Amino acid sequence: MLKKINLSAVITVIVLIFLYLPIMAVVGLSFNTSSNSLIWKGFGFDWYKNIWSNEPIMSSFQRTIFVALVTTFFSLLIGTTISIGLNKMKAGGFLRTFSTAPAIVPDLVLAIGLLTTFSTISMSLNLSTVIISHTVFCTAFVVAIVLARIGLMDPSIEEASTDLGAGALKTLFKVTIPQLMPALIAGAVLSFTLSMDEFVIAFFTNGPETPTLPMVIYSMIRFGVTPEINVLGTLLLVISFVGVIFAQRIGKVADSI
Repeated sequence: MLKKINLSAVITVIVLIFLYLPIMAVVGLSFNTSSNSLIWKGFGFDWYKNIWSNEPIMSSFQRTIFVALVTTFFSLLIGTTISIGLNKMKAGGFLRTFSTAPAIVPDLVLAIGLLTTFSTISMSLNLSTVIISHTVFCTAFVVAIVLARIGLMDPSIEEASTDLGAGALKTLFKVTIPQLMPALIAGAVLSFTLSMDEFVIAFFTNGPETPTLPMVIYSMIRFGVTPEINVLGTLLLVISFVGVIFAQRIGKVADSI
């Protein structure tokens, strides 16, 4: 007798295949020795070796990592400050929603708004404007994550710290920040990956002389998908996976402390 088919399980498998099959295709084709990514000629690391000698790609890759690191730092600093401030103010839903609005607004609208702002104040478009723009975008995600973590914290712990004579700064760094550490790690990883992969905002707020990696990939893909693009996609995928795994490990350690 045939077992009853679990429809939800079948749908889950189909969705997972739909999501991950294109990614696996990109990874697999990055090892293709052919100059045409659609024609398989053999397995090799030729394109991985060639990619490191491509100066425009490597320069854009370094710029992308730099922008992502700086964006992560400022997003965490500003996002955590806003979250703690909103909690101390006992702010209502409007202010909390307003603080996370850049995450809800379409990227195109946010990019046009930022470009208009930079043009109004006559600010030259370069990596600085990209960092500012990405910080605005990523800070909203940090605020959402940290606020959710604050909602799970016991306020009596901070009150006990204050009653025992600890000042505001000591309570912040000895009590509040350690409890927020899992959220801070999650916010840092999310900010880094969002900044590293972000194209629309960078395209509108960056100058032509300092393109980031997504911008370079876009300029390359207009002439067709090449093995180099597959290699770049695979490298970005690996960096993202490493970041997520690292965050999970560190988050478990922080939760156990």
